[in-house]
Amino acid sequence: MSPEPAEQAPADRKEAKRDSLPILAITQGDPAGIGPEILLRLVSEWRGGAGWVPLLVAERAALEAVRDCVPGAVWRRLSEVGSSVTRAALIGAGDAIPLLDPVARSREVVPGAPGRADAEGAMAAIDQALEVVRGGLGDAMVTAPIAKKPIAEMLIPGFRGHTDYLAERCGLERYGRDYLMAFLAGTLRVALVSAHLPLRTALDELSVDRIVEAGRCLAEHALGGGRLVVPGVNPHAGEGGLLGREDEEIVRPAVERLCALGVDAHGPASADSVFARARRGEYDWVLALYHDQGLIAVKTAAFGAATNWTVGLPILRTSVDHGTAPDLAGKGRADAGPMKAAVATTLELLERGRRGP
Repeated sequence: MSPEPAEQAPADRKEAKRDSLPILAITQGDPAGIGPEILLRLVSEWRGGAGWVPLLVAERAALEAVRDCVPGAVWRRLSEVGSSVTRAALIGAGDAIPLLDPVARSREVVPGAPGRADAEGAMAAIDQALEVVRGGLGDAMVTAPIAKKPIAEMLIPGFRGHTDYLAERCGLERYGRDYLMAFLAGTLRVALVSAHLPLRTALDELSVDRIVEAGRCLAEHALGGGRLVVPGVNPHAGEGGLLGREDEEIVRPAVERLCALGVDAHGPASADSVFARARRGEYDWVLALYHDQGLIAVKTAAFGAATNWTVGLPILRTSVDHGTAPDLAGKGRADAGPMKAAVATTLELLERGRRGP
């Protein structure tokens, strides 16, 4: 018979806990936006005993462009690392802030004036961070905002944002069936049946199947047995057909099919009150039918404190809920509060095994 293993000494347990610290790969976003500044403000307050480790995936040139915006010791603590760095090295670096430059070349970055090189830098950081997390060096990916239009016009025709791009890179096939854009805003949790589509297109493409696919994806990856509600398309959820037939012909049959699949689904519910009801605890998730139906509620309830979560990815990816703010870039006025909130939510998701809070 094999001997019983010796009880782990307190010092050994402490070291094992330290080795398991989560590492968050945090991207620069658009180098000419406020991303570099908010990254520097975030890590300027971080210390090695904080219970997690930041890995900045950002161009040194983008950070240097806002050097005057964030003065202080943060510059002495930045420590450039290569892609071959190990988890042990990152975790054991004390107060040093690891910086992985995805471009590694000197160039001029002009805050507030994005160009092709900035679009390339933004995508390089996304690709590098994805590689870091998929390879096991990082535990989650937290993204600063990017400017979609320059990327779509100069680099990737049809580009619509992080969500679809990362899903495609991870081999997922279809929005709604395989992955969703979702938001965690305090007691309000909202996922979207469609995202970043013109409103006319979103409504024209709305169907029973699309709602059911989105509901099943949410149930599998985030709902956790909770209560899901689907708002109506029309005022007062159509008033039984008086104010439009979509809710009776599309939304209600979709909810019935979700229930038949074992999802605790409800609706159609009047969109003008359902988000307030969810915040009071009547529902755990709202499955909004199109982008602004969900996002107006999210940003009214928790502007600057909500976290964007791509549900269904094989990695954990989160983001802030704001844009690149080129009018603020380089002026020393960027607020790191939303990024701090995103980091806190990401750590909570990791702690809960990626189920929603």
